[in-house]
Amino acid sequence: MRLRDLWRKLKGAPPAPAADSPSPAADPARRRILEAKLGHSFGDPSLLDNALLHRSHAFVVKHGREDSNERLEFLGDAVLGLVVNDYLYGRYPETSEGDLTKMKSLLVCKDRLSEVAGKLGLGDHISMSRSEAATGGRRRASILCDTTEAVIGAIYLDGGLAAAQRMISRCLLADCDQLLARRGQDNYKSRLQEIIQARFKNPPRYRVTSADGPDHARLFRVSATFNGHVLGVGEGSNKKAAEQEAARQALATLSRRSELLDELAKPPAG
Repeated sequence: MRLRDLWRKLKGAPPAPAADSPSPAADPARRRILEAKLGHSFGDPSLLDNALLHRSHAFVVKHGREDSNERLEFLGDAVLGLVVNDYLYGRYPETSEGDLTKMKSLLVCKDRLSEVAGKLGLGDHISMSRSEAATGGRRRASILCDTTEAVIGAIYLDGGLAAAQRMISRCLLADCDQLLARRGQDNYKSRLQEIIQARFKNPPRYRVTSADGPDHARLFRVSATFNGHVLGVGEGSNKKAAEQEAARQALATLSRRSELLDELAKPPAG
């Protein structure tokens, strides 16, 4: 038993988590597969290894936190912001600063970056402790988001701004117009609240009726209600998504049954 683990045992603490297997990026064949998805071949593969090194793995192998991918994440966040801002500025010349800011937030938010990481399969390439991996770390949105930014930072250092721009255009901006159009129309909760509050001065409420499945694949079921009336029911992989779907269903119901607004003034019979 190592001295560190013996000390932890004497103190009543559990042994330190073991390191997961080294980064698959160290395997040339797997690295080439990931590079093909990124659209960038690394001249310095160690940069990719560093981008995929989670702090939990750095701790286990007795490296400092500064040896993890967090510094590259910091750099990648800045590079991503510059590239997306430049793209939006040129793509939408008639759009105001405020609207450009909202559009950017949709393109670089945690959900979007973790979605991109999922398509790239980054989770399977991250070096992390076994305990982190066992608790769903490879599918955790915050880790996937941070790793995506770290990879962008690594590509910037390896190939410059043009290389980072190519990767961001390929992986994040390819469906930008459709994404912005869809998400711009999909804030169903705000639209439902505007309709209900304009009539009754109070907002609708959302209630989680069930949450099934393992932590990494939960399915939430949510009801949108007002004054005891169930207006819509939605399902989603998180509460926010389920609430949006419930609000969408509620708006569809109100569109079909305009008289329902009158009925909401009193609780349902029975």
